[in-house]
Amino acid sequence: MAARGSAPVLGALCLSGHPKPNPEKGTSGDEIGPPVADEDRVTPGEVRKSQPWAISFGYRFAPSSRAFLGTIEQVQPPNRPPLENIIHLLDISIERQLTKRFSVTASLPIQYGYRNQTYAPVGEFRVNSIGDMTVGGRTWLFRPPTESGANVAVGMSLKLPTGKYDATGIAKNARGQTVLAPADQSIQAGDGGTGLAVDIQAYRPIWFKSMVYFTGSYLFNPRDTNGVSSGRLRFRETINSVPDQYLARGGIARAVPRIPGLVVTFGGRIEGVPVRDLLGESNGFRRPGYQISGDPGFLYARWGYVFSCSVPWAIERNLRRSVPEIANGFRDGDSATFPDYILILGISRRF
Repeated sequence: MAARGSAPVLGALCLSGHPKPNPEKGTSGDEIGPPVADEDRVTPGEVRKSQPWAISFGYRFAPSSRAFLGTIEQVQPPNRPPLENIIHLLDISIERQLTKRFSVTASLPIQYGYRNQTYAPVGEFRVNSIGDMTVGGRTWLFRPPTESGANVAVGMSLKLPTGKYDATGIAKNARGQTVLAPADQSIQAGDGGTGLAVDIQAYRPIWFKSMVYFTGSYLFNPRDTNGVSSGRLRFRETINSVPDQYLARGGIARAVPRIPGLVVTFGGRIEGVPVRDLLGESNGFRRPGYQISGDPGFLYARWGYVFSCSVPWAIERNLRRSVPEIANGFRDGDSATFPDYILILGISRRF
């Protein structure tokens, strides 16, 4: 959820350093065509078509098999197959521009999650479901286009519990019996809570046809727990928590010379789950922690579309102690898998 919502800055990044040609001028700067009287001339406003709608498709692929406790990788025993977590997420969003500054948005994710769990309950779990839908709005702080070419957008969305958060699968318990067990929290398509997501996005042109950008989002989940068994017996960890989430990324974007519409980006990002929620209690089972990644990518505007690709690669991964672990006075040794890389693809179009 926290990883969504970078659409407003895409067009600005793709246009940085690529000035649009004047339709009334030739490549040499001279007027083209026969002279036309001012009263007969077609104005840009008459030519330009309104495009208040935008639709975007985003895809996220996150495979993970390396487990960490704190920042230390946990080596699996040689006689145990590695635990695998694989997430495929398709996010469909639509935006309606109401004014030059304000727009309303809606987003629906569709997720396929796979987990090969090597500890009890042992089994292969698959979760195919829509995720938690969001509906909200976003506004630019300054009326675009600004004189400086910079701007800041702030948004707020309501997250609805439309995703499946209690999916189950066939597995074997510690006694070797076949049971119907809940899938791990990490591959559930939803969290069962109604939340509020806020985001901020900003960009500013700098030197050498480059631009600095920043996006950040935070999901407030006031609900404490969702009533789904975590598969654990430790005190205060038997039920899954409904945690907050956060994401921040920033960097530099630069237009590629002689290739109009192509922009390369490089920066960093941090995303994760906090130990304690900002609103409400933080009981139940969760895996609080964060991942810091390098974030190279590119954007390409062509044929009315904006294509984007980024491949964050992990620099630091850290699983922190949860509220129940702190209250119990010890760390239970439950590790978490983090991906070495994430593949993020996107395509958007205005109409």
